[in-house]
Amino acid sequence: MRNFAFVLLVLVAASLLAPAAFAQGGENAAVGAKPWGVAISSAFGMALAAAGCGIAQSRVASSACEAIARNPGATGAIRAAMILGLVFVETLALFTLVIIFAKV
Repeated sequence: MRNFAFVLLVLVAASLLAPAAFAQGGENAAVGAKPWGVAISSAFGMALAAAGCGIAQSRVASSACEAIARNPGATGAIRAAMILGLVFVETLALFTLVIIFAKV
């Protein structure tokens, strides 16, 4: 328990000190130039968002198919709930894409 508390304390301290470390300006960088790190991290961020979105959508569709197989009479309500759930999941990926384009 003490080890967990110590690790948690170190993580909190690191997360509080990290913004000060990254707040340094790039005096040597050209004006208006974007570092390659932003583009690469944006690509990895979109890849993670797309992967998570694909996994979530497959789970939504799987659950909907299972629910329709168990109760065929509720097909309409299940389909509407599935489509709404798919919209919410896809919106997260689209928000990630918008943030990436705003950043790069």
